[in-house]
Amino acid sequence: MKTVVITGASSGIGKATAKYFHEKGWNVVATMRNTADAKELTLLKNVLVVQLDVTEEHSITNALENALAVFGTLDVLVNNAGYGIRGPFEAATESQIKHQFEVNVLGLMRVTKIFLPYFRKHRKGIIINVSSLGGRVTIPLFSLYLSSKWAVEGFTETLRYELRPLNISVKLIEPGATRTDFASRSQTRLNTDQINEYKEYTDKVDQRTQQLASRNHSDPEIVARTIFTAATDGRQKLRYPCAGKAHIILFLRNILGYRLFIGLVQKSME
Repeated sequence: MKTVVITGASSGIGKATAKYFHEKGWNVVATMRNTADAKELTLLKNVLVVQLDVTEEHSITNALENALAVFGTLDVLVNNAGYGIRGPFEAATESQIKHQFEVNVLGLMRVTKIFLPYFRKHRKGIIINVSSLGGRVTIPLFSLYLSSKWAVEGFTETLRYELRPLNISVKLIEPGATRTDFASRSQTRLNTDQINEYKEYTDKVDQRTQQLASRNHSDPEIVARTIFTAATDGRQKLRYPCAGKAHIILFLRNILGYRLFIGLVQKSME
């Protein structure tokens, strides 16, 4: 029986992925910062719930050791943990900027680095990094979150070269709008009380993005199925767009070119 480790599994895409791999007969190590959020997962057979904070190296090491102690093997790592900051860049504090990258980029790198020796030793393994459609296209007010996802895209694509000779696959999942708690629990809104000049634009963009997202949201189970496909299809494919009309948006991005696509995004915010 194969084993998958999933970070950020307390809710949303991570939780849906843990449940889907379990349904497919895998051993699942569902990790999260607060294991009190995992009551449903703790009831499932062959699902191990483990505390893991991607900003703390010792908790990552402990999670890996616990996974191997219980299941004895590891086949797939899903780097899913992350959150978003929304609002005009000027309103971000230094600590908010650093923490966005500490979790979404450095945290993902930290987990990967600690798990790599096991994969390298056994000359096998699949690392799946959950990026975003926003890792290749942009929308207003998400400069920090989307730049962190662009970093994940570049890191993953580059890492693929290094690990392929060791029989370790590296893949990217690029979800579009997904019906999760991202807009509440997993998102931080920047305080613009002291910068009134952004208010009119921010209010307008907030309204438009909410309208567009509500019409295009997909269930997190769609992303979970895509992650499972990436883990089991045996292909060297790098990118897996999914959910929220991601394929259509990327097609438009490619066919229209930069200038026309940016104009389309601007127009959609009006």
